Amino acid sequence: MDQLTNTSMGHGVKQRDLVKMSNDEVDLFLHQRRPMTLCTINHDGSIHAVAMWYGFLDGTVAFETKAKAQKSLNLSRDPRVTCLMEDGDYYEELRGVELVGNAEFVSDPEKIWELGVNLFERYYSPYTEELRPFVETMLYKRSVIKINVSRVVSWDHRKLGLPSTKPNA
Repeated sequence: MDQLTNTSMGHGVKQRDLVKMSNDEVDLFLHQRRPMTLCTINHDGSIHAVAMWYGFLDGTVAFETKAKAQKSLNLSRDPRVTCLMEDGDYYEELRGVELVGNAEFVSDPEKIWELGVNLFERYYSPYTEELRPFVETMLYKRSVIKINVSRVVSWDHRKLGLPSTKPNA
C-alpha cells in the first residue's frame, strides 16, 4: 500500500460538506436491503444497541419487535431513538445514515399489516396471499414502531476520491 499523506486522509481539513449525501442519496441508501443498528436508552441511562431489520411506513423507517423486548420497554419509557445504517469495509468506502428522532408505537391494524408485508418483501420475497400465514406469524405478539425523524446525518467517503487502503492480496 502506498504511503498516505496527512492531507490525503483529510487531517486538518473539514470534510463534512464533501461527504454529506443528498436527500435522494439518503433515500436510495435507506431503501437498499440492509440491517440497522437501533439505539434506545435503558432504565439506567446506558445505551441498548441492537441490529434490526427495518421497513417503511408512511414514508419513514419503521420496525417490528416483540412487545416485551427490551427495546419496546425502553421506548415505552423514553421514546428517544437513534438508528444507524452503514456500509463499507475500508475508510474510502465508508458510508452511512444516522436517523435521530422519537419512536411512535403504531396501533392501527392496517398499518401494522402494511409494515409486515413491507418487511417480508424487503428481506424475504414478494408477498402473495399464499404467504399470509408467514406474515401473520411474524406479527404475532409484536409491536410496530415508527421513527419520527428530527435529524439526519449522512456520509459517503467514496466522494473523497481517496486511494485504496485495502491490503494487497
